[in-house]
Amino acid sequence: MKKSGSSKPESETHSYEKILQRAAGLCSRQEQCTSHIREKLRNWNVNDRDAEKIILKLTKEKFLDDGRYAGFYARDKFKFNGWGKIKITHALRQKQVGEEEIENALSLIDDKACFQSCLKLIRGKSASLKEENPFNRRGKLFRFAAGRGFESDQIYKALDQVEKE
Repeated sequence: MKKSGSSKPESETHSYEKILQRAAGLCSRQEQCTSHIREKLRNWNVNDRDAEKIILKLTKEKFLDDGRYAGFYARDKFKFNGWGKIKITHALRQKQVGEEEIENALSLIDDKACFQSCLKLIRGKSASLKEENPFNRRGKLFRFAAGRGFESDQIYKALDQVEKE
């Protein structure tokens, strides 16, 4: 009988099937990327061979799909965090999502909506800046928008529009 305070590693206390179910449960509650599940399995002391089998099974049964994950991630970060495509790309690369999946995910973000988001960001920041020197002000606004991951051509276009207003 297993005690709740047992010091045995997870791999000894749970069978392959239980770990598979646990990983599938994670994937069914929220989209996950392969690297995150691989890290979870490592934390649960699952050996590499079993971890790869679990990842393959989850992928085959559509619990795990990096392309689907990238799409949800890109839309959420754009919509709720106000991130530009560059910042989203870097974050997905850190999560070891493939370049093709990243490109497909970014294609879901409308360029006009991205520009409008950049413009709104710059307008908001411009209103709070106390910098009087136009050159310094433009530099601060550019760096702020670039830090949020917007592309330089969009930033310049938005800066030009804000300066005309």
